[in-house]
Amino acid sequence: MVPGEKFGAVNSFLLYFITFFVILIYVCIKFNNTGDNEMRVIAGSAKGHKLETIEGLNTRPTTDRIKETLFNIIAFDLPECVFLDLFSGSGAIGIEALSRGAQRAVLVEQSDLCGKVISRNLEHTRLAQRARLMQNDVLAALDKLAAEGESFDIIFMDPPYAAGLAKPALEKIVEGGLLRPEGYVIVERSAQIPLEETAGLYVEKEKKYKTTVISFLRLEEQET
Repeated sequence: MVPGEKFGAVNSFLLYFITFFVILIYVCIKFNNTGDNEMRVIAGSAKGHKLETIEGLNTRPTTDRIKETLFNIIAFDLPECVFLDLFSGSGAIGIEALSRGAQRAVLVEQSDLCGKVISRNLEHTRLAQRARLMQNDVLAALDKLAAEGESFDIIFMDPPYAAGLAKPALEKIVEGGLLRPEGYVIVERSAQIPLEETAGLYVEKEKKYKTTVISFLRLEEQET
C-alpha cells in the first residue's frame, strides 16, 4: 500500500469510528429520555404497570418523587376510601390510589385526549370497574357530584398552576358537602403561587419541594 492509500484508509476508518460513536451517543440519549418520561404505578395491585402519558399538551404530571412521597404520607388512609382526582391528566394519581386499596375513585378530566388515555390506563391496570371517569369542566363536575349526593374521604387536585382554579374548586367542595368530616383535600401548587384562603377549610400541613408545594386541607369545625 502506497503512503497516500494508507492515509486514505486511516481517514476512512476514523470517519467510520466517529460516525458509529455519534450514533451510539444519540441512541443512549434517546433511550434515557424515554425512560425518564415513563410513568409506572408505584405500589399495590397494579405495581409496575406502565401508564400512558400525554405528549405535547400542557399537562404537568406529578413527578415520581413527589408522587411517592405523597402516597407514603397517605398510605394508611387509602384502603377502602373513596377518592376524587381532579384535573386528572393521565389518571396516574387516581390509579395509584385504586392500586393501593381505595374502594373507588372518580377521575375528572375535561380533555377528550386525556380521557382516552385515562380509559386505556384503567383498562391496562384492570382497575376500570372501581373507577368513574367524568369528562367535564372540574367546576361543573363538582356541581354534578354534589347534586348526586357524593362525598369523598380524599380529594386530590393539581390544577394548572397559573389558571387560578384552586380556590373556586375548593369553594365548590365546601359548598357541595363533597368532603367527608374526617377527610382532607390535597392541593399541588407552584411554590411561587400562594394558596388563597377558603372559608370552611384550613391548611393542616404542607410539604415543600424546590418548585412545588403539597398542601393538606381539612374542614373547619362547625360551631354548634
